Amino acid sequence: MKLLFEKMLWNSRYVVILAVISSIIGMVLLFLLSAADMVHLAIDYVKMTFLGVSYPDFHVRAVSHIITAVDDFLLATVLLIFALGLYELFIAKIEVAHGKDTASNILVINTLDDLKDRLGKVILMILIVAFFKKVLHVTFDEPLDILYMGAGILLVSLAGYFSHKAGKSS
Repeated sequence: MKLLFEKMLWNSRYVVILAVISSIIGMVLLFLLSAADMVHLAIDYVKMTFLGVSYPDFHVRAVSHIITAVDDFLLATVLLIFALGLYELFIAKIEVAHGKDTASNILVINTLDDLKDRLGKVILMILIVAFFKKVLHVTFDEPLDILYMGAGILLVSLAGYFSHKAGKSS
């Protein structure tokens, strides 16, 4: 009875496949949606440049769309790293990723700390991009707003610096 229970308990790890498949589906959707958004933006640019179609505030809209696409691509990357990490930690090693023909070990996850470290760095990048996106629409109504903006940029810079330093030590 004990052996049967332990075998059932051990095999319950395969439920993680649902998270892996869901993450891969979400990643593909985000990549496709962001790429389609960039294609639409490029089409609007061509219409504006060569066909004389007028788009008010096109530059602001273009920068906003591009930053949103970068944000979505980073989130899709989080989903990819998460899916690969869960698979490697709970199901099996991905032999192709451990082969000598791989270009990088960035997607090889050996421990939960590896997964946490890689996800943390990408999530930090998402937060930096989100901050940058918000900064584009800031208006300086009072002098204190400029000080707040500077403090925010300093904090983002420090987060990037410490993240880089932590990556070098490990």
